[in-house]
Amino acid sequence: MDWHIKNNEMRIVKISKIKAEAPNVKTIFFEDELCVSAEPGQFLMVWIPGVDEIPLSISSVSERSASVTVKEVGEATQALNGMEIGGILGIRGPFGSHFKIMGKSALVVGGGIGVAPLLMLITKLLDNGVETTVIEGVKTRSEILFHDQLRALHDEHGLKVIFTTDDGSYGVKGMATDVAEKLLSERRYDSIYACGKEAMICKLYSLAEKHGIPIQASLERIMRCAIGICGSCIVGKYRVCKDGPVFDSSQLREIKEELGRFRRNFRGERVPIEN
Repeated sequence: MDWHIKNNEMRIVKISKIKAEAPNVKTIFFEDELCVSAEPGQFLMVWIPGVDEIPLSISSVSERSASVTVKEVGEATQALNGMEIGGILGIRGPFGSHFKIMGKSALVVGGGIGVAPLLMLITKLLDNGVETTVIEGVKTRSEILFHDQLRALHDEHGLKVIFTTDDGSYGVKGMATDVAEKLLSERRYDSIYACGKEAMICKLYSLAEKHGIPIQASLERIMRCAIGICGSCIVGKYRVCKDGPVFDSSQLREIKEELGRFRRNFRGERVPIEN
């Protein structure tokens, strides 16, 4: 059977573990053999029975299980986070492009729930001997994700971790992009990786261009089919589900006039992005 067809077939999985990460944020674990081969940055379409099917980034894989990390922002995510161990989900995927390892030093910047698809990337960078610095930016201390995992990677592999909070309740007060700008003025990195609100990605893209550093960023759009048919996720000439969600410098350059400014709504209309 063709790999793409197999991945697009819905599989039924059972929730094996649930971990609370922050208020209204949980990591949902399940066993699935196709997800074990997923690459950092790829996503799944997750069906919550009787509610909806939604795209979610894969936050971890192991020999037997995988996970998605979910923030409650609507009916479907609220229903998913309300499920219990043993609950049934439908999944399709993994889909999309992924982060690629480049060079020997990396700056990884995540904003809020955008840190979820970066956790796998960070582990892979370290496994490949890449000197890695992570900036995680959130509004307030209680919203920090994967604190213990990142600290463990610091202790075991020398990962450099900087937390920023808008209100100064933990780490550096201010925006993740401000810290990134300071670091980039002090030293050179071989690559930049990002996931978060598009305003943050726009700023990081500008910094990457200024310093001549390749950047890979994960974009978020409405995704209904995940196989490039419905057109809900179009940005510029690209379909985020098929050509993304991870875009490199050359692709971002092609859509820079639309990046951070416009998206498609549920009717497929081009509308301004509210940051």
